[in-house]
Formats: sequence, structure tokens, C-alpha cells
Amino acid sequence: MGKKGVLLVNLGTPDSPEVKDVRKYLDEFLMDERVIDIPAFNRNLLVRGIIVPFRSPKTAKLYKEIWDEKGSPLLYFSEVQLALVREQLGPDYQVELAMRYQSPSIETALSKLRAGQVDSIRVLPLFPQYASASTGSVIQKVMGIVGKWPTIPNVSFVNSFHDNELMIEAFADNAKKYQPETYDHVLFSFHGLPERQLIKCDDSGKHCLKSADCCSKLTDVNQFCYSAQSHDTARLIAAELNIPREKYSVCFQSRLGKEPWVQPYTSDVLTDLAAKGNKRLLVFCPAFVADCLETLYEVTVEYGEEFKKLGGEEVQLVASLNDNPKWIQAMVQMIKG
Repeated sequence: MGKKGVLLVNLGTPDSPEVKDVRKYLDEFLMDERVIDIPAFNRNLLVRGIIVPFRSPKTAKLYKEIWDEKGSPLLYFSEVQLALVREQLGPDYQVELAMRYQSPSIETALSKLRAGQVDSIRVLPLFPQYASASTGSVIQKVMGIVGKWPTIPNVSFVNSFHDNELMIEAFADNAKKYQPETYDHVLFSFHGLPERQLIKCDDSGKHCLKSADCCSKLTDVNQFCYSAQSHDTARLIAAELNIPREKYSVCFQSRLGKEPWVQPYTSDVLTDLAAKGNKRLLVFCPAFVADCLETLYEVTVEYGEEFKKLGGEEVQLVASLNDNPKWIQAMVQMIKG
């Protein structure tokens, strides 16, 4: 029997913070039919004619703010996770890391597993909550590549892990050093998605966005809904830390364009909390398992500055899972099934 193959996949990062590399990254990312899910001709005009040319220089400046001697934080922490998982799993497993966009590519990682003659491949997309634009895109890409092989090994996927107990404990442990009970309010800020993508995932056509609280509770009907899974993750972390419901909010960041995205928006929640006299906020970003641009800059810098202009005093980011031992244990647990 051969080794068991494992593929860890995160979203991706530019090869450098230079404009040319950021442009290349954004082009691949935004041209994904699951990310901007509009007809190909329109997507090409929008991405390559408007978004990438104008957004690349601005985004490159942001990446330069978080880039350090280790390079991209997302890639660095992903490589640390890879090394720790390899150590935990031992010689019976061949574990490879890939990014959905840019390097190391899914094609390269799968080629290594194929060359290693593994007898199975377990794919772990590193997105706690399922979304067509993230986990769905990874699954489609892997199936498209492996499906062309003459011999196809057993392939399995982790669809989501929004309620993984060890992951919840790891986020809670990372927060305890800040003494959450001393903050005025706690934010669970998740990556945003267009509302239309939530609606597409509602196979019944009768639930999504039909009421103001349709995502507040996870049920059989909305079990694959990104927003409902996000609310469930927040509920579980809050319960682990004994944070009462009135002391925390769930919100969504990183909008693009003018159409409606999942709400409430983080900016609107910050405005509301400041108006109510809240001064110190503790912020989780549980859609990410490794710190990246969205956590280290968007929350820490942009939202921090925005909240202070509104009269607040502090926005404290809870570090992502990164190399937390419980998170590594959670990954091993999911890999072994």
C-alpha cells in the first residue's frame, strides 16, 4: 500500500508586493467563474478592463504594509502549518500545500502526490465556512485536474469545518490573552460575499434572504449557507468564552462593487457601536485560518482608524489560528476523517 496523500489548500497571495505580481494574482483570482459569477465576456471586461488596472497599484501598497522578512504572512503561516501537520501525521502520509491562486499551485502539488504514487488523496480547503467562491472553487479545480489522470485514486474532500470543536477552542484560546470580558463589545467579522451567491446556494429557493434572521440559526435548509455557518461559528466561539449574545455582533467585510453583499457590513456595525458609546472592541476574523491582508491590515489598520474617527479608542484583533497547537490537531483530525 502506498502513502496517503493530503492536499492543504488556502486562497493565495501574490509572489511579491510589487504591482506586477499583485496584478497577476488579482487577474487569476477575479477571473475565477465562482468568484465573479457573471458571464465570461462581462467578467473579462470588468476584471481586466476596470478592476485589475485600477486596483492593483492600491492593493500593492497594502501588501507592502504587511510584507516582512518572512514574505507574505499567509504563505508563511501556511508553510508552518504544513510542516507541523507533516510532523504529526508521520511517514505514512505525503502532505502538500497549494494555493488556489498563484504559488504553490494546485497543479504542482497534485503532481507531487501523483509522482509519490499515493493510494488516496484527502483535500482540505482551508476555509472553515463553505462558499462556492472558496471551497467550491478548490473542489472544482482539483476535480478538473485529477479527472484527466488515466488512473484516479480515491479522492475525498472536507466540505466545511465551521463547528470543529478544536478549531473553536483554538480561536477562544487565542482570545483569552486579551481578557474578552474587559472589552465593551466583541465583533466576529467574516469575509463578505455577494448576496446573489448565497441565493444560488439555496436549492429550495424558499429560504435565503426571505427573512431578516434567516441565517441566525443553522438548520437542514441552510446547512451549506456561508452566512449561516458564519453565525454558527461565532455562536460557538462566544459560548466557549461565555460571551453573552448582547455583547457580540456578526458582520461581514471586504465588499467589491455596488451590488448588495452579505450584511450587516463591518463598517456599519462600527458606526453603530461607536454611536452607542462603545470604546474598546475585540475582533475575531474566523473565516481565516492564517493571518493575511484582511486581518492584519483591513481590520487592524483600516477599521482601527475608522473606529477612532467615530470616537472609539481601540480595535484589538485576535490572532488567527496560525500555528496554534489545537488548530494543528484539528487539521490532523479532519485529514484522518
